[in-house]
Amino acid sequence: MSALAVDSLYKVFGKGAHQAVAELKSGVQRDQLSNKKVTAAVIDHNFEIASGEIFVVMGLSGSGKSTLIRMLNGLVEPTAGSIWIDGVELSGLSKKGVRELRRDKISMVFQHFALLPHRSVLENVAFGLEIKKLPSSERMDKAMETVELVGLAGEEDKLPAQLSGGMRQRVGLARALAADTEILLMDEAFSALDPLIRQEMQDQLIELQRKLHKTIVFITHDLNEAMKLGDRIAICDGRIVQLGTAEDILMHPANEYVTEFTAEVDRSRVLTAEAVMEPFGDADTSDFATVEADVPVSELYEQVLSTDSPLLVVNGRSDPLGVVTPRTIIKSLTPENDSPAADQEPQQA
Repeated sequence: MSALAVDSLYKVFGKGAHQAVAELKSGVQRDQLSNKKVTAAVIDHNFEIASGEIFVVMGLSGSGKSTLIRMLNGLVEPTAGSIWIDGVELSGLSKKGVRELRRDKISMVFQHFALLPHRSVLENVAFGLEIKKLPSSERMDKAMETVELVGLAGEEDKLPAQLSGGMRQRVGLARALAADTEILLMDEAFSALDPLIRQEMQDQLIELQRKLHKTIVFITHDLNEAMKLGDRIAICDGRIVQLGTAEDILMHPANEYVTEFTAEVDRSRVLTAEAVMEPFGDADTSDFATVEADVPVSELYEQVLSTDSPLLVVNGRSDPLGVVTPRTIIKSLTPENDSPAADQEPQQA
């Protein structure tokens, strides 16, 4: 069973929202709605998120991504469709049930930290546990464990104003992790940070995920961030335009909209040896140098140019999968080789 799922999900703001949904279901585009006083933010979203997956939702301002995450948290009610959290439909819950679900199943990390200014780092991290009514000693022990986990040991007695932006965001992340919920919602969590600190936070999230295996929904407008973090990525423009892995989206963009989005991405850091390899056919591969399938292309340049033979791509069991050559690398790093059909419909998966 998926940790989180949505089915035919719509959110339209304004009077006449249900009529607008009917028009959208009939194929009308959101800029063609007869009622110009409504705003269609989320249109016909359908997806399931597996337990332990980082699912990234990205798009420009107005694409509906923040509205979506607020619906997942029960803060905004859908106009139509359903949301399932751990097998429970959100719309079937009472207000008390929604509060309990947010307390027990879902934690949120905000863009602007949302820390309590007069509480210390440790007290901020323990706040969610206080709401759960854990005994003081137990919640402080748990909070301290999480403070150490995010690299803030020694800072636990400081107030938020005494911390850098990156450290404050670590506190926000620690507070969400201390609640020990399965699902973590992160709404533009790193976008307020300086570029270097943002990169550090991305790296830390990846490292934490290796240890904790949370189900994460991460909202961003930055495609490089999406490509770095996401197991799968949903590119939104009201509707989901394309849903797939970073490699899927780079190698097979669904349409011109996605192609334009991906034009500035550093493909060498996203694509792996497995993504750019080709079949080795009947070649004798016994003397070929090998490379692991998940090695980024950016780390292959020196190796592939220092040998006259192709590189043999192998999986974790050392099974041969294919070969990489200078030609396959050059081809994969050239966006012009992607040829989305001009009339291809938006994809969901």
